[in-house]
Amino acid sequence: MAQDSIMVEDHLRHPLFQNAMQSVEEAGKIINADPNIINRLKKPKRCIIVSVPVRMDDSTVKVFSGYRVQYNSTLGPYKGGIRYHQDVCLGEVVGLASLMMLKNSLMGLPYGGGKGGITVDPTKLSRTEKQNLTRRYTSEIGPFIGPQKDIPAPDVGTDSQTMAWMMDTYSQETGYAQPGVVTGKPIEIGGSLGRTGATGLGAVYVAEKAFEKKGMSLKGATIAVQGFGNVGSHAALYAFERGAKIVAISDVSGGLFNGDGLNIPDVIEHVRINKSIAGYSRGQKISNEDLLLLDVDALFPCALEGVITEKNAEKIKAKIIIEGANGPVTNDATKILHKKGVFIAPDVIANGGGVVVSYFEWVQDIMSFFWDESEINNRLKGIITKAFDRSYVMAQEKNVDMRQAAMAVSVERLQKAMLLRGLYPR
Repeated sequence: MAQDSIMVEDHLRHPLFQNAMQSVEEAGKIINADPNIINRLKKPKRCIIVSVPVRMDDSTVKVFSGYRVQYNSTLGPYKGGIRYHQDVCLGEVVGLASLMMLKNSLMGLPYGGGKGGITVDPTKLSRTEKQNLTRRYTSEIGPFIGPQKDIPAPDVGTDSQTMAWMMDTYSQETGYAQPGVVTGKPIEIGGSLGRTGATGLGAVYVAEKAFEKKGMSLKGATIAVQGFGNVGSHAALYAFERGAKIVAISDVSGGLFNGDGLNIPDVIEHVRINKSIAGYSRGQKISNEDLLLLDVDALFPCALEGVITEKNAEKIKAKIIIEGANGPVTNDATKILHKKGVFIAPDVIANGGGVVVSYFEWVQDIMSFFWDESEINNRLKGIITKAFDRSYVMAQEKNVDMRQAAMAVSVERLQKAMLLRGLYPR
């Protein structure tokens, strides 16, 4: 078997991708989808693999592996983040790209699904090395991206500065400024107000809806947040501002617990200075694993995928789970938790705030007309709560859990669009 064929088979076996495709198959059964459509949705359109040589600070040259997967463009140009992490592989990127396709469809956005990444530990790079890595990667995937083709954004290990370097590199190579090529940029070069905290804010908007459906209130509720990066810290902050009690948080250094509630703005300031929650004195140490099992009203898994599986699902005590990360709860675990009466707001809804405001940024760049933050937040709330409501109605009508319902709503829109566009050539 040829090497590229082996690689294709490998990425199709990745658990994140398998989990996503299981959801697509289940969604197809719920809406009685055309099996030809389901077959098409189970394969990515294009997988781009590039070598990224970088001259390091010690003058040696290291070659990193970079990826960009363009999964499906039925609804519009590809859209999805760029991830810098030591565990990035083609299979993971394919899985994440498929989730972006489903999320964009569910949110009603004019986007297909894409995702990218580089296999690298960004914490071990100097600023110069990270910039060189980003610029070379952008140059390598340059022929495949563009404001009307594929619009990257930040993800794990990347940020607004990374997007600024990408935008500048692409603009230099095309000969003029093209702010619409990426989203999540700094405000000064075409970024949008509200983009940095959008995913966390969207998760809190979804949490408010989930609490409402459970006959509970976010105000006074106990919450544990696993992962205190961009998504987790902003979700914790916005929930804290609405009167919730954040009793536990965690990051790569471990976790913190305080039954009386943590002062989230104080913790964020500590992290700004110290780069992690380690050393924060107003809480007792707790492991990431134990945090997931706390008896709280709501659990926000906002780190990486696959942290709640059939192995620990029975031990989960939270009444509500808001998936701030991509794929933190597996399908098997979802079924166990649903039987236990746990309300899960799935990732395709709960962490959709980032791509929604990325859409707003893209539109503002195209129009060269920018909105104020209150308008952006109100538009975000309207879109994400509408996606929640559509999914909830589907869940009630079909007697399925929220993940199955959200996927069914998403696949239904994709099916309609694919049937309208037809198959080329016939």
